[in-house]
Amino acid sequence: MSSFRPSAAWRRHLRHPTLSDAQRRWLCDEGSLTARIRARSDSFAVRVLRQELLRPCTDEHATLHIAMREWAWVREVLLVADGVPRVFAHSLLAQRHARGPWQMFARLGERPLGAALFADPRIAREPLRFRRLDARHPLYRAAVAAAGLDAAATPYLWARRSVFTRSGKSLLVCEVFLPDVFQP
Repeated sequence: MSSFRPSAAWRRHLRHPTLSDAQRRWLCDEGSLTARIRARSDSFAVRVLRQELLRPCTDEHATLHIAMREWAWVREVLLVADGVPRVFAHSLLAQRHARGPWQMFARLGERPLGAALFADPRIAREPLRFRRLDARHPLYRAAVAAAGLDAAATPYLWARRSVFTRSGKSLLVCEVFLPDVFQP
């Protein structure tokens, strides 16, 4: 992912003429996405795709306030409800922050990160940022591949991200909304 240079910024305001009210509600909800998906499904699972040290994208380095030469722990999962992938989640933590306040990050396994983040009152969340991803973006390609989507039938995916901070250390969480999450 390190070679990608973003051509469009992540935006604080979600303005797009193709968004339905339902999509806007999902994207702008500041509560736990995990809890929201669980509440409307009979079964829920976290499918871990990878958790490894990687070089983040240029805009991820800047968002985490880490140097370009630094590595980060990257965790990618699918949030699956009733057997259907609903969200592709991509989370990053600077390697040097993997101990101390964020040591739980390495031990999550198939437990949802969101549940841990919203259960700890010492964790602060910065405002959400939004972006429409297409085939040029590595997160789009990763999400389409992980969920087994037909890229021709899915020309773009909506994503949001935010930074969670504890004890001055930041964790970036990006959630890519797969088409089925918006279904009633």
